[in-house]
Amino acid sequence: MRIRLVAALAALVTFGPALTAGAQEKVSIAALRFVSSAPIFIAMEKGYFKEQGLDVEFKFFDAAQPIAVAVAAGNADLGITGLTGGFYNLAGKGAMKIIASQSREEPGYDFVAYVASKKAYDAGFKDPGKFPGKTIGITQVGSTFHYMLGMLAEKRGFKLTEVTLKPLQSIANVTAALKGEQVDGVLLPANNAYAVEKDGAGKIIGWVHQETPWQLGALFAGTGVIEERRPVVEKFVAAYVKACADYADAFLQRDAAGKRTFGSKADALIPIIQKYVEPKPSAEQVKASASYIDPKGRLLVKNIHEQVAWYQAQGMVARDVDAAKILDLSFVKDHLDVPKR
Repeated sequence: MRIRLVAALAALVTFGPALTAGAQEKVSIAALRFVSSAPIFIAMEKGYFKEQGLDVEFKFFDAAQPIAVAVAAGNADLGITGLTGGFYNLAGKGAMKIIASQSREEPGYDFVAYVASKKAYDAGFKDPGKFPGKTIGITQVGSTFHYMLGMLAEKRGFKLTEVTLKPLQSIANVTAALKGEQVDGVLLPANNAYAVEKDGAGKIIGWVHQETPWQLGALFAGTGVIEERRPVVEKFVAAYVKACADYADAFLQRDAAGKRTFGSKADALIPIIQKYVEPKPSAEQVKASASYIDPKGRLLVKNIHEQVAWYQAQGMVARDVDAAKILDLSFVKDHLDVPKR
């Protein structure tokens, strides 16, 4: 019996480290069920996270701000969503840092639409320049939708105060308000915009990328997670960027005439995206709403600084928030448009 026990202990010493090395590190990410979250879905389903030794848990929310809160509170290790005034306030206090890009409004790639209600459209609300005097549904004050309207106001020469903003807390509520004619218009991600137009509840009157291109979304991590578990974050980013490249190969290609083209690579990834996105899009809706995501995870850094400055000018972000300090550009190489300091 003693000989058997010694042999068992010897085996544990010999093979124990190998078993430990094979264990996966748990990490969680807060996200929205949008097509713009596609890289994390691709990385999950194609096993890129597992290749990095990660056991990734998705935590889904209905708006961008709760994602920032979840990461700041430590209820999620990372987050991926649009950048909001609330996010910048939390990040400015040292809670989290932007580490890679997500989607951005790039000319030629539909992402967020301006949508008029059927009643307002019939009454002449058919152009993004006609927002003054209208009641517009958004998710939250300080949301990406709020910022998009602010940029549109500056471009089209009207005051944002001429628009009545109605914060409704979630995309589902925004959609319901449009269908119920409680608002004259809304801003919606492409998948949702196409769905309400198909139902006859609203009409797309333009796209944000046609008016004001910008870095809408990002991947970010809790500051404590970066400091205490940096190798885990590095592995997550490696898997994420690999999936970004797959996404770009499938959904961002154009032919010689500049027309978007989709082939077998897109066909292979569409079921993955349909598995996670709500409401479930058709294959054609996935293609039409596949927004631009940098294939290397690179940020438009100067635009992050511009966003912070705009929110500060509106009194929604503290004046002492420094955009440079909420960015950690070390996880991804060759970020774009980096300001010189």
